[in-house]
Amino acid sequence: MNADNVTTAKAWYARWWVWALAVLLAIGIGSALSGTGTADDGADTAVDYQVDEEGNRAEKKEDAVPAATPEPTAEPSAEETESVQAAEPTVEATTPAPAPAAPAPTPEPALSVSQDSAIRSAESYLSFTNFSRSGLISQLEYEGYSNADAQFAVDSLNVDWLEQAAGSAESYLSFTAFSRSGLIGQLEYEGFSTEQATHGVDTVSVDWYEQAALSAQSYLDFMGFSRQGLIDQLVYEGFSLDQATHGVNQVGL
Repeated sequence: MNADNVTTAKAWYARWWVWALAVLLAIGIGSALSGTGTADDGADTAVDYQVDEEGNRAEKKEDAVPAATPEPTAEPSAEETESVQAAEPTVEATTPAPAPAAPAPTPEPALSVSQDSAIRSAESYLSFTNFSRSGLISQLEYEGYSNADAQFAVDSLNVDWLEQAAGSAESYLSFTAFSRSGLIGQLEYEGFSTEQATHGVDTVSVDWYEQAALSAQSYLDFMGFSRQGLIDQLVYEGFSLDQATHGVNQVGL
């Protein structure tokens, strides 16, 4: 075959009708896309789109109401907690304390022979006469007991010294006359306190006018006195002037 008469075949994309067909298809596709875009624009007024992480579009409906999420309960602050705890009364469980054990009785110390003897001597003296505390201690010391044993013996006894003072006052008045102040002074001399002596004298029933007359007679029994001298002597002994004058009158001066 002659080479001049052979027609070389053209590639498909070099033919004119291919390009014409491509143009028509492009126009048709563009028109279709344009119409679709208009419809989509109208739809976009009601529907929104969101693009996910992979680039796909998904409808996002504006009218959709998300499910209500319960609000978390607020935890009370430390100040509020302390305030509530302070307002609430605190009830503490109390356990009764055990009762203290009773102390064991202290055994009484054994008395020495001299202490026991001094106690018996003190009791003997108080059984027949009256003493002050210091007078009884002195009496025991006079009997030969030590001061420690004498004090121990007297203090171990249950003695009412006020009663002893009253008994001693009555004893003195039974054999001699006294003024009130003279008798108080005599009891103090015997070792009673002023309170004890005063109580003892005021306890006994005494007529001090009668005591003044007895005292005036006693003075006249062993020596002579003038009327005024005897009155002065009685006043010196503690009688009042009225009591002393009464006593002198009773003896005839």
